Amino acid sequence: MKNLINSSLKSHAEALNLIDEKKIHHASDLILQSLSGNNTIFWCGNGGSASQANHLSAELIGGMYKDKKSPFKSVCLNVDTAFITAWSNDDSFNNIFTRQLEGLAQSDDILIALSTSGNSKNIINAAKYCNDNNIKIISLTGFDGGILKNLSDININIATNSTQRVQEMHILVGHILCDVVEHSF
Repeated sequence: MKNLINSSLKSHAEALNLIDEKKIHHASDLILQSLSGNNTIFWCGNGGSASQANHLSAELIGGMYKDKKSPFKSVCLNVDTAFITAWSNDDSFNNIFTRQLEGLAQSDDILIALSTSGNSKNIINAAKYCNDNNIKIISLTGFDGGILKNLSDININIATNSTQRVQEMHILVGHILCDVVEHSF
């Protein structure tokens, strides 16, 4: 058990060094510009990344500190279980995020997509929709970044093959982005 704990802490510390600080700055600037124009930040992910997308979207609406500011326009696309299950059953799981973006998003909004592999079909399809509709894409990925890396305006990739370490860095990066937003307005 001691070896597992030490190994986990060591690999977590090593994953911290894989974060590209310049890309966080660039992503922060893009988000601030979009929110200044009264645009919406959309979030999506699958599995653990869905939970993180939901959590981070809630940070922008609820605020991270006791001194509450006005909420920011933030929508998590993976939380509407009635829509997701109905649409997946009647059409396809591969376009659950695209369908919602078609109904809710507009030019100059941002999609923040969390995908450990960068290859989730429903996220790839959403990114393609965004590319065709002037919606910026910030992606948080792992491994080699997958297909999503090349479909994104900004890709923050954690280049490790450990899903746990990737997701730990994603929540850290997401909290930093939300912190920047809250301190900038």
